[in-house]
Amino acid sequence: MTDSAKLQDPNRIIVALDVATADEAYRLIDQLEAGRCRVKVGKQLFTSCGPELVRNIVNRGFDVFLDLKYHDIPNTVAAAVQAAADLGVWMLNVHASGGRAMLEAASRALSSRGAEAPLLIGVTVLTSLAQEDLVEIGIDCSPEEQVRRLATLSADCGLDGVVCSAAETRLLRAALPADFCLVTPGIRRPEDAAADQKRVVGPAEAIALGSTYLVVGRPITRADSPGQSLEVFNAAVTGVLENPD
Repeated sequence: MTDSAKLQDPNRIIVALDVATADEAYRLIDQLEAGRCRVKVGKQLFTSCGPELVRNIVNRGFDVFLDLKYHDIPNTVAAAVQAAADLGVWMLNVHASGGRAMLEAASRALSSRGAEAPLLIGVTVLTSLAQEDLVEIGIDCSPEEQVRRLATLSADCGLDGVVCSAAETRLLRAALPADFCLVTPGIRRPEDAAADQKRVVGPAEAIALGSTYLVVGRPITRADSPGQSLEVFNAAVTGVLENPD
């Protein structure tokens, strides 16, 4: 996807398929339209079902965000990134805290694919972590400062964007190129429970703050009608895109 296409893309919702089995995943995507959302396959589903599930979802016409958060030595991550790209995924991610050499190796691994390469996204600070959690693991700065530091490093290393909380998007939009993707989990409407996410906002607010793509899980996947719930989120996003002021 070109930089200008990312900015104009109306398909901003990524539905998190955070389920345990292929049957559950297929039941969900059968209630969704490929042109109305993208889907995320994370560690639990991928570990249970493997790459064949990813291929099958891609073959059904869905753009897949493979959310495995690679974090290892540079050669290992580069090989994993190439293997993920071979599955035909639309987006994949690595931990930005893996450092410059790892991030550059991941970026180089996709460079020969040109326009066919998936988007490569860096994970900054997990939305389940608050200030006290960072201090406990030896990071003596605010979540916002750590996110800015890792996002800047990701951009310097040639990544397409980062995963961040919507609470940090305004900061990052001021510090990074306008076409840098900001992928935001922890999206909840006021009536949705926050669960284990500590830094959350609603879909309209997230888009207004500068998020490019919104990852939504339980408010859609556990709704009585996932398709109808998706349309509620899409309507909130469309309202902001058509009336940015």
